[in-house]
Amino acid sequence: MTASAERDLRDQILALTRAHHAAANAQTAFVPGETPVPVTRRVWDAEDVASLVDASLDFWLTAGRYARRFESEFATVFGRRYARLVNSGSSANLVALASLTSPLMKEKRLLPGDEVITVASGFPTTVNPILQLGLVPVFVDVEVPTYNVDVEALAEAIGPRTRAIMLAHTLGNPFNLDRVMELARAHDLLVIEDCCDALGASWRGQGVGTFGIAATVSFYPAHHITMGEGGAVLMDKPLVMRAAESFRDWGRDCFCEPGQDNSCGRRFSWKLGDLPEGFDHKYIYTHIGYNLKATDMQAAVGVSQLTKLPGFIAARRANFDRLWKALAPLQHLLILPEATPGSDPSWFGFPIAVREDAPFTRNAMVRHLEDRRIGTRLLFGGNLLRQPAYRDVPRRQVGDLHMSDFVMNNVFWIGVHPALTDPMIDFMAETITDFCRQ
Repeated sequence: MTASAERDLRDQILALTRAHHAAANAQTAFVPGETPVPVTRRVWDAEDVASLVDASLDFWLTAGRYARRFESEFATVFGRRYARLVNSGSSANLVALASLTSPLMKEKRLLPGDEVITVASGFPTTVNPILQLGLVPVFVDVEVPTYNVDVEALAEAIGPRTRAIMLAHTLGNPFNLDRVMELARAHDLLVIEDCCDALGASWRGQGVGTFGIAATVSFYPAHHITMGEGGAVLMDKPLVMRAAESFRDWGRDCFCEPGQDNSCGRRFSWKLGDLPEGFDHKYIYTHIGYNLKATDMQAAVGVSQLTKLPGFIAARRANFDRLWKALAPLQHLLILPEATPGSDPSWFGFPIAVREDAPFTRNAMVRHLEDRRIGTRLLFGGNLLRQPAYRDVPRRQVGDLHMSDFVMNNVFWIGVHPALTDPMIDFMAETITDFCRQ
């Protein structure tokens, strides 16, 4: 088959793919109380499916042309020099922190027993890499209603073994980057920004994820753009990028793309470790690594989704504002979320705290919403130190973490994703209002 004939046939397949999407995904009317109102949901269109099929026709099942394109375009959108695609946001956190343990970091290298400050009220995979890499988490409290790190507790937490800070921008609401970065500079600490829920948020006009030495993003279906599974590590320093690639790709020293063999021009001329000179560079390992690569089909979806990101962010902000205005009269019973002063969030969800003197509990409200097919989620793990997995881990704790306990007992969140319609938003607000007025 000629290249032209192959291209024509591919175009026909993609045209049929778009037609199938239109026929198979017709919208149905929203029926309050019957139609589910999901707390999160992927949002996709015919071009996303066509991009996925286009990649599948290549049958290049590991990272390829779409992965390279996504990494380049995503780094540009994010405002960083490098982006490296991985198979999940959780893996992105692991790779980002592991990169800081690399010998390439020299005197900045994190060593077993070094401390990393994080919050007790967060998602487990922001914390897990600290433990998995032999480092010691230092848990501090959060503030309500921003649900971000208490920066005064963070300042108090810095000790002689503290070497890094790893924090998430909670539900798309940036933490106080002025204070965090000021403390990091004063104490020579490395900062990793977990932006898995915060794609498109900014701090004083600068995008989150551009402040620390590395940042992480997730492309799980719940997040701002999706690949199904997937994530990315972002950074500016070439040595951090090299370490991230190595930890992602089995720990090897070779940096050839899949399908390439000698991009360095020295494949059989290296002398590293105690290996004989000329040992094949493709099989030289300088880190204890993993295999955390994503596929080209995932990246193809990401390339298409990336074009929709501005609209997705705008929809999330509009849905958040509509909910906030509708629920504002209930503030004597509920604590509504607030943006951290100085920030412009890219909201992932709408957190609600039931006040301690309210005549009902968080659990009762959640059951009421779920009974009416309105999806809810708790704020991740609550106080992680109350979780079975973390009860006996090596750690240090600052303060009594009473606000993390408050989050555990009183807070939940509902969706603001772009698939929500105004009638869905209004139904959520009406259901909450009716419950509060019973």
